[in-house]
Amino acid sequence: MIQTYSSTIRRKEMEAVLTCMVDEKIGPGDMNVKLIQTIKDVTGCDGAVALRSPSLALEYALKALDLPKDSLILLSALAPAWQIVTVEKNGYKPYVLDVSEENGLVTLNAVEEGVKAGGRLIILTESMGVLPDIQKIISFGIPVIEDISQSAFSYFPKEMSETETQETSVEENAAEEKGKRAGMYGVFSILGMEETDIITSGGGAVLIAPGRREWIVLKRIMETALPTDIMPDMNAALANVEIKEFSRNEESRRELYSLFSRAISSGRHKTYVRANDEGSTIYSFPVVLNSGFRDVKAFAQKKGIEIRQAYENSIIALRQEELSSKCICANSLLLRCALFPLYPRLGKKEAEQIIRVLASLP
Repeated sequence: MIQTYSSTIRRKEMEAVLTCMVDEKIGPGDMNVKLIQTIKDVTGCDGAVALRSPSLALEYALKALDLPKDSLILLSALAPAWQIVTVEKNGYKPYVLDVSEENGLVTLNAVEEGVKAGGRLIILTESMGVLPDIQKIISFGIPVIEDISQSAFSYFPKEMSETETQETSVEENAAEEKGKRAGMYGVFSILGMEETDIITSGGGAVLIAPGRREWIVLKRIMETALPTDIMPDMNAALANVEIKEFSRNEESRRELYSLFSRAISSGRHKTYVRANDEGSTIYSFPVVLNSGFRDVKAFAQKKGIEIRQAYENSIIALRQEELSSKCICANSLLLRCALFPLYPRLGKKEAEQIIRVLASLP
């Protein structure tokens, strides 16, 4: 059976972890520091901290922002469930936004509605590696925390002035220049490194402060952080190697994505619209079904392929009864969006098997 998820851990990654064990340096230490430096080098952020979970990363971000208790925080209905649990745990009120069925991202209309309702902060989940219209989100005037757990190291298109746009040829426009990395637009960003995230440390997250002002505040807060909140060196060692291997892994994912997209294009099912395809990270292969999930799952299983609901651990899944009537599109995607295996460890034979199934889905 080809599993839906599989880590990209190879011998090189395991050697890094084993080295920590042999050196008896498994708690927070040098490898944690090395991971932070790697993140800074790749993203250009001002500072970052590596923690034991994404929910802890959000807690520290909320501490640094110091919003009044009971403040309204905007969340995507398709965001991971830990977001709403953490928001409520820390004394804030969640306001859950519906999404577009085209790409699984919160709609601008929903964000505008949330801001008018009194939203003081938005946690922007870049689901399935699809990038949002970040400039329009920022233009609403409230702070943004980006969750880049599935869009790590994506590039947004380069921002150009009106004069530059007029002087740019059609050919140059077609090949969009790279702008900032995902995670560099918010006041903070969370790079989850859990088992099913695009980069895994075996568990944990990096909280990134893109700008100096936010980093100064976060750095001061971290001076009193509990040692048990900090990512251990074994996890940091694994994450560090995965980041260094990211380009190679992403190339494999992109090749598979192209093949899978062609396979499904002639049928009645579809995958997401990716407006910034060149810069966005490939996270698995979501298929929005035009038929029941259960039937498609049974069909794929007979062919030796496991598929799962793409948003089985989302806010809408946790609070479906409460949110289904308000977040209609998100509820539809919860029921109809299936995740097919797509990861670098897939061999040629396995990829061909998935292609055949995608081309013949009922």
